[in-house]
Amino acid sequence: MTFYENFLNFFVLHTWFLSKIQDDFRGGKINLEKTHRLFEKLDIQCSYIHVKNIFKTSDYPVVLSLENHCSPAQQEVMADNLQTTFGESLLSDMLDDFPDTLPSPEALKFKVLVKNKKIGTLKETRERKGSDKRGDNQDKETGVKKLSGVMLFKKKKIRKLKISLALSDLVIYTKAEKFRNFQHSRLYQQFNENNSIGETRSMSLFFNTRKFHYQKYPKATRADSSNFNPQEFWNIGCQMVALNFQTPGLPMDLQNGKFLDNGGSGYILKPHFLRDSKSDFNPSNIKESMPVTLTIRLISGIQLPLSHSSSNKGDTLVIIEVFGVPNDQMKQQTRVIKKNAFSPRWNETFTFIIHVPELALIRFVVESQGLIAGNEFLGQYTLPLLCMNKGYRRVPLLSRTGESLEPASLFVYVWYIR
Repeated sequence: MTFYENFLNFFVLHTWFLSKIQDDFRGGKINLEKTHRLFEKLDIQCSYIHVKNIFKTSDYPVVLSLENHCSPAQQEVMADNLQTTFGESLLSDMLDDFPDTLPSPEALKFKVLVKNKKIGTLKETRERKGSDKRGDNQDKETGVKKLSGVMLFKKKKIRKLKISLALSDLVIYTKAEKFRNFQHSRLYQQFNENNSIGETRSMSLFFNTRKFHYQKYPKATRADSSNFNPQEFWNIGCQMVALNFQTPGLPMDLQNGKFLDNGGSGYILKPHFLRDSKSDFNPSNIKESMPVTLTIRLISGIQLPLSHSSSNKGDTLVIIEVFGVPNDQMKQQTRVIKKNAFSPRWNETFTFIIHVPELALIRFVVESQGLIAGNEFLGQYTLPLLCMNKGYRRVPLLSRTGESLEPASLFVYVWYIR
């Protein structure tokens, strides 16, 4: 961990990939403004069920993104609950060493950061510290496009959002700001402003991620809570890629695999070419690179998961996939071993040329061949290429929902040169 700690002391927050945990706490979302005014003064306690173990896995900061549709009175309740629940762990003032720049994750160890709308500057927030802010609210104008009655022209309506100063002053380095366009961001965006952008924008975001913090989220039309492939947005340096964690599948396998790096701390330092403002790196057009030649000899399987349609005599095969920049994405598969899922032997060798190994993930997928209904998924394991140790290795297998299938595993030999 020494290698990473040295970087943690130096690099600021926008130079990191952050793991996004989207957890809708039961009762944690207070949305009373859309109900009757009768309930506006109701004191609802948020059930933060993970508070006690919030830093059990990692010491590094947790960003609490609020889904805030509350009246000012309820926002004050939220502010009180946050301060009571998190205590000194809640970052409620800027750090003395970082008045106008983002601090590093190392400087924010054991801190909870609130992401929400904010009124005023950090200097004004410090000046109000210790004062009574109850009943002190301000309006924040937000532009909302509204269609006219004849549906021919778009009319812009200004909506005023009331924000409680008590809640606003808990927002320090993670101010939620409405995204307008990339040119506006380059000219006017402040260092502590975060933008959330839908999944349709990609390459236009590339140059902004080297200076500011961005979050990608699934588009609203995904009514089935499906996910996009997060790799596309990691390739352009997007710091936080939000997924629907309740939906298992390939995107979540990539998410869980990528954040095995750096001890599972939830923070991964972005490669230098995604941090350097002078870099001409383009994931769709790799001009200069130091490729890695990866060789994997897939020797055998050990007690592979049973197929739902057969016994341990399933017809098993393994697919090895590479995810990264477009030129690196490929897959190869073994032959099918008939009627043996207990100890199949392949002893096959696969070679991959990977141009940008810093962004590459390797995914092992075990399937049972099905001639009529298609192949059946049995297990998988995903990890960053540069986290793979050389030599003879055991690859554990996980279920579709990410649970361990111990003792099911693959026996492989790994070697790579650059």
